[in-house]
This record gives sequence, structure tokens and C-alpha cells, in this order.
Amino acid sequence: MSRYILAPDSFKGTMTAAEVCAVWEEGIRAHEPEARVTRLPMADGGEGMAEAYLGILGGERVRATVSGPFFEPVEAAYGILPDGTAVMEMAACAGLPLAGDRRDPMNATTYGVGELLRHAEGRGVKKALLGLGGSATNDCGIGMAAALGWRFLDETGGEVEPLAKNMERIRRAVRPREALSLSVTAACDVDNPLFGPRGAAYTFGPQKGAQGETLVRLDAGLRNMAGVLLREGIAVADVPGAGAAGGLGAGVLAFLGGALRPGVGLLLDAAGFDEMLSDADLVFTGEGRIDGQSVYGKVPVGVARRAKQKGVPVVALCGSIGEDAAAVYTEGVTAIFSAVRNTGDFASVQKTCVPDMRFLIDAVMRLLRMRNNLR
Repeated sequence: MSRYILAPDSFKGTMTAAEVCAVWEEGIRAHEPEARVTRLPMADGGEGMAEAYLGILGGERVRATVSGPFFEPVEAAYGILPDGTAVMEMAACAGLPLAGDRRDPMNATTYGVGELLRHAEGRGVKKALLGLGGSATNDCGIGMAAALGWRFLDETGGEVEPLAKNMERIRRAVRPREALSLSVTAACDVDNPLFGPRGAAYTFGPQKGAQGETLVRLDAGLRNMAGVLLREGIAVADVPGAGAAGGLGAGVLAFLGGALRPGVGLLLDAAGFDEMLSDADLVFTGEGRIDGQSVYGKVPVGVARRAKQKGVPVVALCGSIGEDAAAVYTEGVTAIFSAVRNTGDFASVQKTCVPDMRFLIDAVMRLLRMRNNLR
């Protein structure tokens, strides 16, 4: 009797990680009814992280109305785990899907993130785990900081509205009288610095709608903020992950006194993944698109690195396969398969994603059964 571990990320815009697990288990049992299957829906710090922790550890789901990416009210959910830790995603109030067709990082804000942290503090929370994936913002976390009482001043001492378009004007960051009382660890799936060619603006800005001169201004603003914070005795520019979520990684370090940790590793530890591997035969993982960037902390590679240490093979079932995807083979992924069967736009993929995934897991299980018969 085979034992399978199912540990996918969400396939953003199409299927949640839990939905992917359900399709995979159905396909496995069609061929091996007695198989032992462990579902472990994953997240790397973005969409689905709170649900992943609640699914593994249990706890309470909490909702709060806070500011969205353009200060519109949004209802954001987060989890409180049995040990009292809050698990939240910045994307719940400042994520790209909330921006809709308005992709404008110069004016998008992380203000709601600060409000969400205050809400958790009001419930007596002492520790928070904050996921940094999927942002619509590029404000270095100054919006979040403003919601927590920080003030930002220009060269005349005048107050500056805490938006990315104004970062170049800031000369001083003034601490609040009362600091946030809870400690924050940020789950971060990238190692990018705050500014420069690999920084927040140039690496992630285009997917948020920034081009040309806007990218130049955003990068200059982040560079200026690094200088402002350095004068306050806070060095963030070159810390790996400072550029995550439009510089919110740096904001967590500077304004919250927090820490950055790899999101996948934190969740795998919470789940006891290493112990699960002790009698596993095969791990299925995956994400919407696997490519060369996946080696930088994405779920499939995080899972594969752990499995490689235990000698357990890993098969990645993904929506699509991008450039340089073969880089993941050196990290422990045994094979990659794509679920998309037909060419078309993303709207077409959304309509066929479930049957496409069913077809893929069936094909892979047929291949595994053939291999077993050939032994």
C-alpha cells in the first residue's frame, strides 16, 4: 500500500490548495483505493496562508473591516491559532486581486495591514505571523506604519501623506508614542533587497502596473527611505527579503522591529512535514506556474528540498511550465507536468482548470501503475 503526501500551493486565480488536494486524492484513489493519502494544502506567505495554518493546527477565524489598497473598506480575515498566535496575510487588505483593474502602486497603500495588526492587538494577541505575498503596493510599509502612529516629515518639517508617490520627499520618520505591543514575524518567499535591479520596484513593479518612469521613481523612493531609516539607526536596504511585498519586508524590520522568515519552511515545521516523510513513497506538489523563479522560496521547491533530504521523490503537477523551470530539478523535484491542455487566455484556463487537473493526475497515476507492473 503506497503512501502519498499532497502538498501544493494554491493555483492563483483558479484553484485553492485545498481544492487541488481534493482533485489529486480522487485521482489517486481511482487507481489505488487503499492508498494512504495525507493532504497538506500549502502557502508561501501569500494567498491561503491563514487557511493553511488553521487547517493544520486549528483555531479561530476572525474578520475585521480595514482599509483596502486605495483606502476603500474591505473585510479581511485572519486566524488565531490555539497558542494565541495571529496568522494573517497582507494580501487580505493590500493584495493585487483587491486592486482589480486599477493597478497603481504609486497610490496603493498598506494602511490596512497596520489596522489589521491593531485589531489583533485589541484581541489580546501577543505574536503575529504576517504573510507578505501577493501585494498591490510598493510603499515600503509606510502606510502600515502610519496606521500604527508613525509620522513622516519632509525637509520643512511638514507632514507627508504616506504613499509611494511621496517617498522621495520624506526626510524623517517619527516614531509613535505607543509602539505595537505584539511581536511580528513575516513569512517571506523572496530574498530581494529593497532597491536596485533586483529590488522591489524593478522586480515586482511591472506586475502591479508600474512601467518606465514610474519604476524609476518607485526605486528612487525606496532608496530614499533606506537612507531615512538608516539615519534612525535602522539598516534595511540589503537584508534579504527587504524588497518583499513592495518593500513591506523592510517595513516589518524598521517599523515593527520584526523578523523575516521563509514562509514555506515555517508552515512545513508547523505541520511536522519531516516526520510525515519518514514513511512516504511519493510527494505531489505544485503551483500555478513553475519556472526559474520557483527556486527562490516557492512552495514546490521548499517541499522538494525537505523531501530530498529524506530520499523521497517529488512530482510537481503545475498549471503551466515557464522559462528555466528545469532549475528546480537540482532542488529535489523529480519530474514536472503541466495541467493546461488547450491554448487560450486565462479566462479559458479558469473554466477548464478542474477537468484539466483531473486529466493530469489520472495520466500520472497510469504512468506510476505501469512502472509498478514493469518491476
